[in-house]
Amino acid sequence: MAARFATRARQPALPPLLTSILVSRAFLYGMMFTVGIIWGAPLLWMVITSLKPPEEIFAYPVNWLPHAPTLSYYVGVFQRFPMLLWFRNSMIVATITTSLTLVVDTLAAYPLARLQFRGRRVILLVILSTFLLPREILLVPLFLGLSRLGISDSYFSLSVPAAANAFGVFLLTQFFGTLPAELEDAATIDGCTRLGFLWRIVVPLSRPALASVAIFTFVGSWNEFFWPLIVTNTDKTRTVPVGLSALVASAGMSTSFGITMAAAGVATLPAVIFFLILQRYFVRGIATTGLK
Repeated sequence: MAARFATRARQPALPPLLTSILVSRAFLYGMMFTVGIIWGAPLLWMVITSLKPPEEIFAYPVNWLPHAPTLSYYVGVFQRFPMLLWFRNSMIVATITTSLTLVVDTLAAYPLARLQFRGRRVILLVILSTFLLPREILLVPLFLGLSRLGISDSYFSLSVPAAANAFGVFLLTQFFGTLPAELEDAATIDGCTRLGFLWRIVVPLSRPALASVAIFTFVGSWNEFFWPLIVTNTDKTRTVPVGLSALVASAGMSTSFGITMAAAGVATLPAVIFFLILQRYFVRGIATTGLK
């Protein structure tokens, strides 16, 4: 027995490099867990609150879990308010905006990344400089212009003004620049036009970057509040964020918290589902964009 303990005592310790790797990974996972808790706690509390009856929402001390869970708030949201109509409007607007953004940004990024012409860098810098331009200064002239055309309260006014953004152009430009030039040479030898090369080779190879742009655009359009608040007048075109503000204003004080939490929980589902569907492409797009 003594010899066995002596043998174990003589076993070498872990190499310093392996120890540092294990420590760094443990620290990384600990930070990821902490950030996940910080980001996920409000969402979890929102869902828990939406399941509590009114007396438990205002109870003190706080009940972390509902003793008598109820779905009455979710039922009340769809019975008292046109949630399905708001959902339809938001889905239409987000889909149109995302589709147009992918088309416009792709057509803008391809020549900036693959073609050599005078002023290419200046054009790219001008596009990127729009990041410094506050969007609020464009709202008034844009609204006045759409109102004079008589299309202010429509899907067109909600989707088309946001159908192109500098972020998507920059992201796709960086990704298109990583594609080997030999692909374009081979396609040209085979008689493929530039538009055919873009559609048949560049777009299929750029699915991760396109998915990243699609996620950012869809979520941004779904959560947009200020512009739909200005440009919409009725529930016919009102989106979910604007509808939620009207919901909070019209709900009673005793039920406003539960109704608001239930409506907010339902409103987050489409964006979460859309992200989960394109998650693997999103991670690949962010990880590979800009790498030569």
